[in-house]
Amino acid sequence: MKLYEYQARTLFEKYGIASAPGRVAGNPDEAFQVAQELESACAVKAQVLVGGRGKAGGVKIAKNPDEVRQHAGRILDMTIKSLPVKKVLVSKAVDIEQEFYIGFTVDRTAKAIAFIASAAGGIDIEELAVHEPEKIHRLTINPLQGMDENEMRFLLQQVFVEPELATRTLDTAQKLYRLFTENDCSLVEINPFALTKSGELLALDAKVVIDDNALFAHEDLEKLRNREEYGPDELEANEWGLSFINLDGNIGCIVNGAGLAMATMDLIKLFGGSPANFLDVGGSSSPEKVLHAFEIISHNPGVKAILINIFGGITRCDDIAKGILQARQRMKLSIPLVIRLIGTNEKEGRALLNKAGIEAYEDLTSAVKKVVEFV
Repeated sequence: MKLYEYQARTLFEKYGIASAPGRVAGNPDEAFQVAQELESACAVKAQVLVGGRGKAGGVKIAKNPDEVRQHAGRILDMTIKSLPVKKVLVSKAVDIEQEFYIGFTVDRTAKAIAFIASAAGGIDIEELAVHEPEKIHRLTINPLQGMDENEMRFLLQQVFVEPELATRTLDTAQKLYRLFTENDCSLVEINPFALTKSGELLALDAKVVIDDNALFAHEDLEKLRNREEYGPDELEANEWGLSFINLDGNIGCIVNGAGLAMATMDLIKLFGGSPANFLDVGGSSSPEKVLHAFEIISHNPGVKAILINIFGGITRCDDIAKGILQARQRMKLSIPLVIRLIGTNEKEGRALLNKAGIEAYEDLTSAVKKVVEFV
């Protein structure tokens, strides 16, 4: 779950991480009012959940409140990477001496937390990693042991030449690490982390991504979920307890269990097909959930066949069969269905399907080959 910059700044404030004063505004008049309160030159920044807003013209510097109003009006009329700008952040502009980068992310290969720092802040860190990787410094942190202060201090001394700056950044890094771990984040970064001409170290941008799977433990963060981040199908799926991601293929997939869904998509690719989606109906599936899974997949006109792969544990095969029959009757499906059904109550499920003239495979490989053949 991505947060807007203004939402991420609220978290930063909670953990004592300094940033330039400012506030979010939803229209030019509100932006004008914020600028009057700040009594300084201001940065006006589009609030969208994609990168590249600066290059798209979504970040402007204004000398006075009237300019802030003008820039806010233009930015709020923009669409950046297909996302309309609905809010702007108006913050105090600062004189920058040097820009740095600091951030924490998950290193899945090392099963650890990675701290990344660079003296080349203000630019895309992924771009820097490709073209000038020597400018990126990295520290791997065992999440069970926590941050080693001495190791962190040593790394920061490589990035911040002045010892005093390294010491002050260590304090920010410790706060950022607490924010990262306590809120189950997958990414927290400050870019740029700026040294101002007056000697302050400020977070001039704030990026926070939270692991959706941990939101059950963070009701306060759940309230920050932004609907713009998700497509309409993903939102509908979420309402019905379905995990859904749109892909570019033409074989719709309905599977129970995330791991089985991934394996199913791998097999489709292996035999020359292309999955149109990831869809996990979960461990306990009512017929209604299966019906809604069909409805969501049917929104995609590119789907030429549907593969249903159920390995019933908690999931009952007869419930799945009932959902399939309801969908077939209500939606008048005109594309081929290939069903693999095995596990709890599979005999009952098969009997329901056979009565309706539908064959269900036991072997997954055979089912996948068949659906690929259809498309």
